[in-house]
Amino acid sequence: MASILPVSDLRNYNEVLKNCQVGEPVFLTKNGRGRFVVMDIEDYERDKAEKKLLEKLHEAEDAIKAGNDWLSIEELKAMVGE
Repeated sequence: MASILPVSDLRNYNEVLKNCQVGEPVFLTKNGRGRFVVMDIEDYERDKAEKKLLEKLHEAEDAIKAGNDWLSIEELKAMVGE
């Protein structure tokens, strides 16, 4: 379950960090509204890698729609050295 705490709880940041587990970020509010997220570094790195992969897939979709960047089997074999 997600932890939602006021940003003022950062005065005792050790308690905030105890609530931050892999897969369970801590959401910090300011004036009653969501403002910040504290998350485990593993989650951050995974999210960053997923975002990069999604961007590459989007680029590939755009290239397919535009008809660009297609290689024949012979061109692909030549590139990989077969």
